[in-house]
Amino acid sequence: MLTGTALHKQFASAERPALDGVDIEVRAGTITTVLGSNGCGKSTLLGALALLDPIDSGSITMDGAPYRASVRGLPDPSPWPTVTIVFQRLFLWPHLTVRQNVNLPWAASARDANERFSEMVSRFDLGGLEDRYPNEISIGQQQRVALARAVALKPKYLLLDEATSALDVKHVTSLLGLLKELRSEGVGILLVTHMIGFAREAADHVVFMADGRIVEQGGADILAAPDTPELSRFLAVLEPSVAVPRSVVDGEMAS
Repeated sequence: MLTGTALHKQFASAERPALDGVDIEVRAGTITTVLGSNGCGKSTLLGALALLDPIDSGSITMDGAPYRASVRGLPDPSPWPTVTIVFQRLFLWPHLTVRQNVNLPWAASARDANERFSEMVSRFDLGGLEDRYPNEISIGQQQRVALARAVALKPKYLLLDEATSALDVKHVTSLLGLLKELRSEGVGILLVTHMIGFAREAADHVVFMADGRIVEQGGADILAAPDTPELSRFLAVLEPSVAVPRSVVDGEMAS
């Protein structure tokens, strides 16, 4: 299990903490979706759990191994690729082809490099793109390349920041199927998304953040009947027909 406890992060230029005492667990073989408005701390949380964005205080453990709250240099033992992250900005190497980008992190040491790459081409519908460069393919195709590169590493914990943002309906559906496959293989997935329908279909557990804190969490049912007014307001902007908070409903019933 990948665990963050009492995570705190304050950027000098910000009035409020990006993370303000966040406790979170990513369990093997489950999908957790993180929702919240822009600037609520979602991406900072992913960077912290990937041990790429040092936190000010708190603790992170991976399968029982503790890591320092504030990373100085490379962590020991290395958490990568046990935990792997795909950033919203993708970070593909512009001077490398699709094949080279996907193969770069592992091909030199993998005996099954060709077979693994072929699997990624099939899984992410990259056929015909293998020898193109990032600037020769669409943003959605670039996003699939970044996802393929991460999955090819065979991580135990996969962190995804807005992985559906540039995908069309066909590839969003394919991604949902792939994430469920990875879950069945024991991978723990933490996914930041603004797509409520995708979160509802994918998630075993839903986390809603606001102002650097986890305000509400639970099963996917909280997206139909939230407990807190914060989540209710957030959902109402995206889905005007969303149910009012259960606490409101219960109060009306009681009266």
